[in-house]
Amino acid sequence: MRFYLTLFLVAAFCACAKSENLPKDSVETTFTNPVWNGADPWMVKQGDDYIYCFSRNNGIAVSSSKLMTKREPAKTIWKAPSTGWNSNCVWAPEIHFIDGHWYVYYAAGVSGPPFIHQRTGVLRSINDDVYSEYEDMGMLNTGDNPEDSSKNVWAIDMTVLEHNDKLYAIWSGWLEQRDTDATPQHLFIQEMENPYTLKGKRVLLSSPEESWETGGPLNLNEGPQVLKHDDQVFIIYSCRESWLKEYRQGMLQLKDSGADPLDPESWIKTGPVFEGNDSVHGVGHVSFVKSPDGTEDWIIYHTKKTTEPGWDRDVRMQPFTWNADGTPEFGEAVKAGKPLKRPSGEVEIEQN
Repeated sequence: MRFYLTLFLVAAFCACAKSENLPKDSVETTFTNPVWNGADPWMVKQGDDYIYCFSRNNGIAVSSSKLMTKREPAKTIWKAPSTGWNSNCVWAPEIHFIDGHWYVYYAAGVSGPPFIHQRTGVLRSINDDVYSEYEDMGMLNTGDNPEDSSKNVWAIDMTVLEHNDKLYAIWSGWLEQRDTDATPQHLFIQEMENPYTLKGKRVLLSSPEESWETGGPLNLNEGPQVLKHDDQVFIIYSCRESWLKEYRQGMLQLKDSGADPLDPESWIKTGPVFEGNDSVHGVGHVSFVKSPDGTEDWIIYHTKKTTEPGWDRDVRMQPFTWNADGTPEFGEAVKAGKPLKRPSGEVEIEQN
């Protein structure tokens, strides 16, 4: 009897402790931007988990959380080797779950500055656990000669598009290899044989030509991200200079679901579709996720901390909606400190 009484008391104590640790009326229902320091935010929802991938200490780290607005401690899944093409300057990794494995696409180089050696590499998890070991699948040949990797060309910010049972790589690159990083950047697309091998030849998809994506010291198209809604496909990308307050987002829209993504004429360019204001500066390099209950769409992005040139940035998030024609309506970038309602379903997760 004493044993059962002890069990009862322990159980009662644990229940009370849980209730006292997190009473429902103490859970915050709002949050404010920025949510944390950093740049090039890549967040993806897999099941009920939000996977966040980022570069740190010349390596790549990931974290998994049930909450969008509260990042859990991260684990380093890969460190750059001491020598070789990818030994330095690890930039803007993205993680994608494809056919039972996690694939990480990242940019790296031998040295920098100047950042003239950047190429794109791929890592693959050994199983479906995001925290598993990763194998280095090597460098992707993002040049014009698929048979000659020695003719490879500068490439960063690779993402993938799955469309009509085919896989495509989309990235920011140079038309040809140069000896200065003051070189215009363009968006390219290429079909993939598998998640770590390109197929065929690269296609020039977008160049910085419109008035809203030019005008500064260096014209850039970079940070392409895929956004889908019903049967529509969009590429939201960054333009202008990443170190200036004018950094902003443009959009490519596939004309229809049957159009060939490898044909530049299949895409319609508009912009800017999301940019800074008097309070928010240098809106760039976005990713997209659904709220925990799946009813809301959210944009994750970074901004500059000041108007001065440089790369001191933080990460923010806010919900967005859709126009009657099915295009995204991102609205105005919300200033720091303004309360925002937490993503739908997040409060209930924390309460339980």
